[in-house]
Amino acid sequence: MWSAIVLGFLGGVMGGNALPHFVRGITRRSYPCTLGNGPIPNLVAGWVGLVLSVLLLAWAGPDEHPAWTLAAAAAGVLAIGLFHAGPGAFPRAKPGEA
Repeated sequence: MWSAIVLGFLGGVMGGNALPHFVRGITRRSYPCTLGNGPIPNLVAGWVGLVLSVLLLAWAGPDEHPAWTLAAAAAGVLAIGLFHAGPGAFPRAKPGEA
């Protein structure tokens, strides 16, 4: 059961982090990314993150512990969302700065 919780949480974090990168990539907009800020690096990073998220969630064993896997994945998406909404991974520009 613990592996389902840990892998589900990590899958949720990975998927929640990958989704904005993928969306920015397919809409051809810049977004901070370790591979580069352009649309193509974001698309690639988002796609890889979504694939890894699906693999982590599959390895979590959702057929054996569906409720725990789903709850942990939801908690992971919430955790990464709160991180990005709060302190974030990149410094924010102050009002009046570009």
